[in-house]
Amino acid sequence: MIKFDGPTSSLRVELGERSYDIYIGGGLLDEAGAATARLLPKTKKVCIISDSNVAPLYGERLQKSLKAAGLVPFLLTFKAGEESKNLNVLGKLLEAMAQGGLTRSDALIALGGGVTGDLGGFAAACYMRGISFIQVPTSLLAQIDSSVGGKVAVDLAAGKNLAGAFYQPKAVFIDTELLSTLPRRFLHDGCAEAVKYGCIEDAELFARLNACADEAALLEAAPEIVAACCAIKARIVEQDEKDTGLRAVLNFGHTLGHAVEQHYGYGTYTHGEGVAIGMYQITKGSEALGLTAPGTAAAVKEILLRYRLPLGDDIDKKALLAVMAKDKKKQGDSITLVLLKRIGEAVLKRLPWQEVPAYIGRS
Repeated sequence: MIKFDGPTSSLRVELGERSYDIYIGGGLLDEAGAATARLLPKTKKVCIISDSNVAPLYGERLQKSLKAAGLVPFLLTFKAGEESKNLNVLGKLLEAMAQGGLTRSDALIALGGGVTGDLGGFAAACYMRGISFIQVPTSLLAQIDSSVGGKVAVDLAAGKNLAGAFYQPKAVFIDTELLSTLPRRFLHDGCAEAVKYGCIEDAELFARLNACADEAALLEAAPEIVAACCAIKARIVEQDEKDTGLRAVLNFGHTLGHAVEQHYGYGTYTHGEGVAIGMYQITKGSEALGLTAPGTAAAVKEILLRYRLPLGDDIDKKALLAVMAKDKKKQGDSITLVLLKRIGEAVLKRLPWQEVPAYIGRS
């Protein structure tokens, strides 16, 4: 249940002793210090991990908030981009955390987008066999998706997110005012994940996204959109924390999308752009096979174009299949794809590998 307290809303992810709250609203960055001190009373030092884009914008404000609450923060930065989400950068961060004197009772805050959350969360999971960490997501994609659910990881040369853990944060502080500094491309990048939630479970959210006339309207609706997406993900994670069943529905568009990111180089397509291509191509394929309601692919195409997201009709599908064959979701000679029955309803379909080409879109 989403609770509202003035301009701030909150919802709880119920996972027993690993339960935590997600707070959503404007201005939360400046309250993060006091909230961290209340949540983690034994913590003295706080390591902030951020990237070279976000740290100059918000690093000082977060440190000021932490200092005002009596905490001792120090900031570690890495070069922005998916290319930094690797074992080498992870090792450097862990060494710097040790040099900073971080103890097991101290904490880490991941301040940034999805890469920062994944990298920082995995560092927290590894350091001294696990220290407390808090997510402060600054991108739309991170606010509605990657900061919630406890999946943390780095990429290997063989594929995306192949080294990682399930490690839940102690809290997620989502300051929707931070979205105002996002470049347009990355605001739209996050919209792809919002569209995903509308596609798999919430036709009303899909319609709400389709009704935003421009970026200003999207930013105004951001608290409502973020809360709706987080609520969907929280319910799914509560039922399948370790991704052994239902949680796989959150991978709609991702199996092909990850292959797009890797094959074309992580600097060519953003994560959201890859997911957009995956959602459209998979839906086009499943509709052609009679498994998806007629007109669904056209509806997905329309909303993706509204947010200037790619459709991928010119992608090299043969090459992408070779990359998909290495996906961690593939088991033996089969793989599970997420298909839409219609907007707002998704199903999981286990397929023999040889049948997959028919599902990745038809020209």
